[in-house]
Amino acid sequence: MKKLLTGFAGATVIMAALGVGIAKADDIVVGFATASSGFMQAYDKPAQDAAMIRIDEINKAGGLLGKQIKTVAADTKTDRAEGAKAGLEVIDKGASLVVVSCDYDFGAPAALAAEAAGKVSFFLCAESIKAGIQGVGPHSFSASVLAAVQGATMAEWSYNKKKARTFYRLLDTWTEYNKGICDGFDWMLPKLKDAKLLGQDTFKNEDTSIAAQITRIKSLPQQPDAIMLCSMMPGVVSAVKQIRAAGIKSMILNGSGVSGGYWLNATPDLSDFYVPDQGSVYGDDPNSAVNDFNKKYKAATGGEPSSQYVYPGYVMIDVWAKAVERAKSTDADAVVKELEKMKDEKTLFGPRTFTSTLHHQNRGRYLITEVKNGKPGVVDEWTISEAIPVEYLMKK
Repeated sequence: MKKLLTGFAGATVIMAALGVGIAKADDIVVGFATASSGFMQAYDKPAQDAAMIRIDEINKAGGLLGKQIKTVAADTKTDRAEGAKAGLEVIDKGASLVVVSCDYDFGAPAALAAEAAGKVSFFLCAESIKAGIQGVGPHSFSASVLAAVQGATMAEWSYNKKKARTFYRLLDTWTEYNKGICDGFDWMLPKLKDAKLLGQDTFKNEDTSIAAQITRIKSLPQQPDAIMLCSMMPGVVSAVKQIRAAGIKSMILNGSGVSGGYWLNATPDLSDFYVPDQGSVYGDDPNSAVNDFNKKYKAATGGEPSSQYVYPGYVMIDVWAKAVERAKSTDADAVVKELEKMKDEKTLFGPRTFTSTLHHQNRGRYLITEVKNGKPGVVDEWTISEAIPVEYLMKK
């Protein structure tokens, strides 16, 4: 079925359709090769809706280079092979910008299709170092903050603010994102005086039981102050439930992959669980502009933002559009050149910097969200004391 996709006109309608769009010759086309089915939809759709809000704002303000932005879309079905097809589909429909899934593993096939076609691609919110130059090519970017920054943030914050000195590292090996969280934790921990790693273990996201790993934690001479749990949906919920059911009371640190309260009904009364967020979906963000955006998002989509992964979708369109205006063109090389000039570029959700060697963020301010008695809320904010070197990230 073919459907005309014009501006925002109700992000939920547009992105629910995910059909083939028709754009006029004088339009600037943005193509979404993202998931409208499968588990990645939970990450992709909220960020897409935010992207559509920014597109609508730009169009209402006169457009981009005097033209309206139109959108086309294709469903990756949370499948790598379908992702490549979706990328080609939106390129065939004239996309100057190809937006791909929120995870490197699932977004890379569409991004690689865009790279081969000489198009700029943006991962909606992927946080692996590979989601950019390192894993795709020079025209690829991510609008979010590296997973490694999340791991480093949680290590340094818990050490300084919660007085954690002993840690246990538990890695879900399923995705590059998960590995990235633990990479950042590994980089930061040796910098923290008297901090000690008591042990480390791995599991797989689809594992129904982590009983052996829990036994090893409980067998330690002392229980860790904190468990660095490097995992994401859906398997992380089971892991958290099993850790607490085993009577382990250590604080649990995670990355942003568990942002949002939508999953907490499965872990009643969960406490001492901490997550880094780029902005708060709970109405308690210290930046009132973020709380205002949340209201706008609800008005546009009918629902509250589900997690912090809403926000990079808005940022992505914002920085790309600025680069297009400054380049006075949608030519990929010209847009990349302008993006790489951005240093602490102001956005609603914090500054963004891109360079010729990194199309990602290796430092950034995070809100710290605590889950207490099953209820999430912002309790602090933290920026790591130094940026993670690109050279370190590239070796991982």
